[in-house]
Formats: sequence, structure tokens, C-alpha cells
Amino acid sequence: MQRLIVHMHPPSGNCGPPKRPVRGLRGREREGERVRVRCAERRSAFRGLRSRKSPTQAGPRLSLPLTGHAGRPALAGNLQTGCGFLGRSLLFVVGFLIISCASTTPAQRTYPIPTADELLAALRARQAAVHSLNLETRTTSWLGGERVRGTVQMLVERGGNLRFEAEVSLQGTVAALAVHDGAFVFVDHQKKTFRQGLATTNDVASLIRIPLPAQAVAAILLGDVFFPEGSQALDVGWDRGADVLHLLTPDGVQLWVSLHRPVPAVAVWDVVAVAGQPASAGARWRVSYQDLQRSDGRSFPALIRFAEPGRDFDDGVEIKVRDRILNPTLPADAFLLAPPPGYLSQKPRG
Repeated sequence: MQRLIVHMHPPSGNCGPPKRPVRGLRGREREGERVRVRCAERRSAFRGLRSRKSPTQAGPRLSLPLTGHAGRPALAGNLQTGCGFLGRSLLFVVGFLIISCASTTPAQRTYPIPTADELLAALRARQAAVHSLNLETRTTSWLGGERVRGTVQMLVERGGNLRFEAEVSLQGTVAALAVHDGAFVFVDHQKKTFRQGLATTNDVASLIRIPLPAQAVAAILLGDVFFPEGSQALDVGWDRGADVLHLLTPDGVQLWVSLHRPVPAVAVWDVVAVAGQPASAGARWRVSYQDLQRSDGRSFPALIRFAEPGRDFDDGVEIKVRDRILNPTLPADAFLLAPPPGYLSQKPRG
């Protein structure tokens, strides 16, 4: 039998293995659409994880890569198996714990510990430089036992002279308080009544609920603290990034003044908080000075918050300063207030 041998040659110009068909434009678009869907699923899954946490537990948002090796979506396959999703959830929680621990670590001094006399001298220098203010404020306080919010014009003098005029929209001035040389006059234009007499802490708090002596209220509005002559500086502590000067007044009141040193290399302090505790009280009243602004080299708070003993700041007085005139020239009768004719006299609170 004759053997037949057939030789097969590839066609001319097409040598080599056959090529894989080239994916068309529409195919690439479909693949991109699948990638976008998987990415959307990943974002939705992490949004669901954050939504199950309370605002205080959610922590900072972590940025995760969208692509892995060879340009593939890093989490697409992991979400299908669930293992990668669990691993990244654990990473999210660990990162949150690390950041939380770091944020609660107290700041440390980067300068030598100041002496009590040094901080006391800084306070006295500020008191000598800032002796009066003319303020326009947006104040939340109480009138007639009800919590109200309105514009309060204030004149403040270091010695304890005060004048407040409360204004309410569409009504104008509804109440006024003046304290001068230890005497007060309070006028309620809504009830057409007035009170006058010696300025006790309750009478001073008739318009703005800060039941402290007039000199202490004046110092708070001026942005620092009142302490009479003869007060002793006991010690210096450290709390929340501020030096805390502990004072004892001659009448037994303890004061804690928090002073922040914004530039460690410069021995200048800003008053950021004050707390006081009378000898007969077990709780402290507190003042927080926030949103500090500088004028003539001194810091002044744009927001003053006061909390009565045992109360929270949210239940206290909030004073937002809209405008401030430092050390204005005041007329002699600036702190004198005469009751309008026909208003009924009421007994002072005492």
C-alpha cells in the first residue's frame, strides 16, 4: 500500500498561534460598569457599618484603596467572600481606638513650670490694662423665670459698675439693670415695675442669671477673674493644656484660674476658664472663655459660658459678643438709671 503524506503549511503572513479576539469598546464599557457597581456596593456596605454606630462611636472616616494589584478592585472579591470585609472592619475599629486614645492624651508643658507669683502677676497686669468695656451681645438668659434669648447692650467697669439693657425683636428694650457703687436699679418695661436697693447677688442676677457679686460679674465680662486684695496664691496645677492657678480669698472663696500659654517661648497667658467655690458650698460655679480674639495684645472671648454650681453649661448663661469697645470713655451718669414715672415699686429680692 502506498503511503500518502500531506504537508500542511500555515497561510502566508499569519505565522504563530492564533490571537485572542480583541474585546470591543462595548465590552470594555460593560466591564467598567461591573467595576462601578462593585465599588458602589463597597461604599454602601461601609455606610451601613457607620450608620449602626452612635456619633460618638463612629470615629474618623478611614480612606481605603479602590484598586489592588494589576488594577483590579481591591475589595470586590473580598466583599463576595466576606473575609476581606471583616478584616477591614477590624482595621476600621483598631484605627478608631488608636485615634481616640491619642486624642485623650493630655498635652504636656513644653516650658518650665511657672510659679504662682508669676501667674498672679500676669493676671494683675491684665486687670490693670483692661478696666472697662462696651459690649453688644446675643445673650441667652432668664426673664420672669423663663429662658429667653435676645440682644443685651452692656457697659462694664472693673470696680463692679454695670449697666445692661435687654432688647427683644419687635419689642425693643424690655428690661434694664444698673449697678453703681453697690446699689442697683432694675426696671421691667413689660410689667412696668422696678426694684432698687443694695446690690445683692440675687439682685445683680435679675437680668442675666449670674448670681455673683457685681465685681465678679464685671470681671467675667471683662474676660478674667475678680479676687480681692489679700488673696493668696496656693499652688499651680495643670489641666487640659493650661496652667491652673489656685487662689484663696480672705473670705474663704477658692478660685481656680486656667491660663493657656499660646506661644511656649513667650511668657504670656490667656485666661480660658475660671471656677469658684464659696467656703459654705460644696459645688463650683464655672466660666468658660471660648473663641478668643486679640485686641491691643490682650485676648478677649467671643463666647462666654457660665454654669451655676452643680449645673451644666447647657443649662447656664451663654453670651456671644457681637461688638466690643475696649476702655471706652464713659459719661459720669452711665451707670445711673431712674425708674420711669408710673412704674410700680417692688421689694428687692435680697
